[in-house]
Amino acid sequence: MNQNFKKIAATAVFATSIFAANSFAEEAKAEDPAFKLTGNVQAQAIKAVYDNDADNTLDNSFLRANVGGKYTSDNFEAVINLRIFSPVFGNKNVTDVTTDENGKVKVTKTAQDKISADTYYAKYTWNLAFGNFSAQFGRFRTDWSVAGNFGTYVDPHLSKRGFLARDYQHDAIAVGFDKGISSFSLLLGTYDSKFDTGYLRAEETLKFGDAKISAAYRGNILDPVQHTAEVTHRVAGRASYYFLKNLGVYGEVAYIYTGDNENLSAKNAIKSEYAQGTDYVPFFVGVEIPTAGFLNSLYAELEYLSNRDELQADADAVAWTVSLIKKIGKRSKIQLSAYSEKEVSEVAIAARFTATVQ
Repeated sequence: MNQNFKKIAATAVFATSIFAANSFAEEAKAEDPAFKLTGNVQAQAIKAVYDNDADNTLDNSFLRANVGGKYTSDNFEAVINLRIFSPVFGNKNVTDVTTDENGKVKVTKTAQDKISADTYYAKYTWNLAFGNFSAQFGRFRTDWSVAGNFGTYVDPHLSKRGFLARDYQHDAIAVGFDKGISSFSLLLGTYDSKFDTGYLRAEETLKFGDAKISAAYRGNILDPVQHTAEVTHRVAGRASYYFLKNLGVYGEVAYIYTGDNENLSAKNAIKSEYAQGTDYVPFFVGVEIPTAGFLNSLYAELEYLSNRDELQADADAVAWTVSLIKKIGKRSKIQLSAYSEKEVSEVAIAARFTATVQ
């Protein structure tokens, strides 16, 4: 799906959702509906502090803006967020060929803004006698991340790790049911918004005071319906417990298995995300450490994956990260991390500054 279509689709979803929300609010006669603009500006930079055969410059950096809106009423919520990069980001140029009145061809190249519909969804909720039911559609975040470097093994590929690498979105339709300590969700996600390929994701979370336990399953069960494809099964469990504010432990373990029964050389075959016949058991543990108010959050995490070199050549089985978050005033914060890249001794430093404009 191209970016223009995504923007149009996102706007249409949001507009339709606003109309529906007004109807729900009139019927409910409960809380007054509210709409607010949202937005921020973010700058990020990453630099390896070891010799990685690169020039003595930043390894990666960007400047971007997020702008959107959020509508809420008693039983309805609609959100849209557009992510905007500068015209020179990624050297995205558009070539325009025109012919003047004398028949002379003129070729011009202009840099274009890179705009993507990062998040857009509509969510309905019903407070029933036997529990709270919800239905949601659009593109939204569903990962479990705390510090954002490891975990969420049912979603991103295992090779995707590092600074805030677990921010994961789905194009999906989801239903949820909450009652007491239990929160359950069932999601049908897609890769190309056509729903002829995609996956099923189920998640259950139990909350016991300051402790929380979650389990999830994901399988690309839509792929084999109309295509030759191998199913990858992902099962993960996560737990966290907080003794005090900003003092807690958390961790996640998963089992990821890909079958080997299909011939993926067929014309319409979908290549498996992981190699056929492979299985992985990743896990990580983390701790949030209080800093007597000096920082808002301080995390340390350690991850282990015995055969990581199958996914990243020459990568160590162990990876680590230390992350901190510091708010500056009411509208700004800085996130800073030191973490290992392929080898434990290969340290990179990354920082993201976010200024909220609304």
